[in-house]
Amino acid sequence: MQDKNIVTIRKLVFISILLAILVVSLGAYTRLTHAGLGCPDWPGCYGHLDVPNTEAQIAKAELAFPDRPVEPHKAWNEMIHRYFAGTLGLLILAIALLSVRARNAGAPVFLPTLILCVVIFQAALGMWTVTMKLMPIVVMGHLIGGFTTLCLLFLLYLRLKPYRVPGGDPAIRKYARYGIIGLVLLTGQIALGGWTSSNYAALVCTELPICQGNWSEELTFENSFDLIPPERESYEFGHLQHDERVTIHVMHRFGAILVSVYLLWLVFTIFTKAQSQFFKRCALGLLATLLLQIGLGVSNVVLSLPLFIAVSHNVVAACLMLMLILLTYSLKRKT
Repeated sequence: MQDKNIVTIRKLVFISILLAILVVSLGAYTRLTHAGLGCPDWPGCYGHLDVPNTEAQIAKAELAFPDRPVEPHKAWNEMIHRYFAGTLGLLILAIALLSVRARNAGAPVFLPTLILCVVIFQAALGMWTVTMKLMPIVVMGHLIGGFTTLCLLFLLYLRLKPYRVPGGDPAIRKYARYGIIGLVLLTGQIALGGWTSSNYAALVCTELPICQGNWSEELTFENSFDLIPPERESYEFGHLQHDERVTIHVMHRFGAILVSVYLLWLVFTIFTKAQSQFFKRCALGLLATLLLQIGLGVSNVVLSLPLFIAVSHNVVAACLMLMLILLTYSLKRKT
C-alpha cells in the first residue's frame, strides 16, 4: 500500500496534467487569435492585474502604450492564459515541495524538481514572448515548453502509479528504443509546427498533398530557418517572404508524412507481436490518435485553418505525444 503523501502527490499530478492540457489549448487559442501581444507588458496587462475596462483606465493604458491600443477581447485571451498558467506553476511548486517532503517514503524528487525548473523557464519564455514582440524562436520555444511540461507531468504520473504494466511480452520489449526514436521525430515535428505557426506560414499552401503551383521552385533555405532574425519593432504577422514561408510549410508537411509512416509501422509491429491486451490497446490508441491528427491537419488546409480545428490540432498533437510516452515507458518497464 502506497504512502498517503505519495497518493496525494499523484492526485495533484493528475490535476496538473488536466490543467496543463487546458493551458496548452489556451496558448494555441491565444496564438491563433493573434492575441499574443494583447497585453504589451508582463505579467500584468497595461499595468493592471486584469484588463483595463473603464474609460479612465483605457485612456491611461493607451497613453502608456501608444503603439498598442487596448483590444479587450485579445487582452482577455492573453490574461486568461496567464491566469491558468500561473495556477499550474503554483500547483507544480506544491508537487515539488511535497515530493521533497515525502522522499523518504519513496517519492521521486528529481523529476518534480526538473518540472519546476522547466516551468520557471517557461514563465521566462512567456515574458520574452511579449518583450521580444513575438520573435518566432521564442514563440516556438514557449510552445515546446508547454508540451515539455505536460509530458514530464505525465511521466511523473506513470512513475507514481502503484501498479506495474503486465509482463509476458519480452518479444516486444526491444521496441522501446523505436518508441524513443518516435518521440524524437514527433518532437521535431511539433517544433516544425510551432515554427510554421510563429512565422505565420500555415496558410501559404492551400492545396494537397504538398502545395499549390510550382512549389518546389520556391524552396529556399537561406533565411527560412534562421533562429535569430533581423531586429524588428515587432514580429507580429510575420517577417519572412512568401517563398520562405512556403519552405517552412512544405518541410512541416514532409515531416508529417515521415512521422506518420514511422508511427504506423510502430503501431503495426507492436499490435501484431504483442501478447498482452494492454500493449494491443496502446497500439490501437496510438493509431486512433494519429489518424485523428492527420484528419485535423488535412482539415486545416481544406477549410483554411478554422479556429476550432487549428486549436484541436495542437491539443491532439499533445495527446499523440502522451500516447507514445505511455507505450514507450510501458515497454521499458521490466515488471
